[in-house]
Amino acid sequence: MPPAWILDIFAALMLVVAAVSAARLVAARPWQRGSVITDTDISHLLMGLAMAGMLASSLTTLSSSAWEVIFGVLTVWFAYRVVLDVRGSGVRALAGGHCAPHLVHSGAMLYMFLALTGPAMAGGSGMGGMGGSGTQTLRYPTLAFVFALVLIGYSVWDLDQLSALRRGLTAAVAGAASPALAGVAAGAGAGGLAGSRATAVATAAAATAAAATVPAASTAADSSSGPAEAGPARGQAAGSGRSGIPGILGSPGVVVGCRIAMGVTMALMLLIMI
Repeated sequence: MPPAWILDIFAALMLVVAAVSAARLVAARPWQRGSVITDTDISHLLMGLAMAGMLASSLTTLSSSAWEVIFGVLTVWFAYRVVLDVRGSGVRALAGGHCAPHLVHSGAMLYMFLALTGPAMAGGSGMGGMGGSGTQTLRYPTLAFVFALVLIGYSVWDLDQLSALRRGLTAAVAGAASPALAGVAAGAGAGGLAGSRATAVATAAAATAAAATVPAASTAADSSSGPAEAGPARGQAAGSGRSGIPGILGSPGVVVGCRIAMGVTMALMLLIMI
């Protein structure tokens, strides 16, 4: 077992993921007609709370039986979504789709609660915190290792998506600012008071164009994050501005970042308990 303080850090990270997901759900204004509540945010909230309780016994919330039911439902739901994605985009949806990683996450959580052996199972009140006992292991350790490898693979893929999103936003802002910056250079070359006024106007235009381009670029980058997001399921795409969530919480990078944190933490937990 790793030192308890390392497990506490990951438990705190999972609480941050749960808090961000809860904030996104509130920002979506579910009490208003036409609002969209994403299954991604719901699953991240539940998984964050469950994993925090698995890592630190003081954070345990529900019993193992309750979490088994919850993650069983989530696994069935995302399996259904993956089937729809495969029908619409083919098998490439398994590699680049939005729902396939969440299916793996839900399946891994269900497996951990069902396959856990040791004192935590006898207590019947959750997993009791991994730091509390070094005797907790998982049945079928080969399956745990496979889950860990797949989770690491999806985390690496998500990291690449974040890099692509950042490059896309940078290119979009630069493209929007270029015409106005050309005006800045022309105004500066004119000299005198007229040149100063032209420079100020062009600079303001560049800032306005760049600011207007960032949301559009964010939406475009999110829409290209996976072919499986096409069709009726697009309304629940991960973290997109299309969900109606304002500000930075609506950025696709927020959801992808939460998914990376959860994938890495889940893989670590599986490897520890093998």
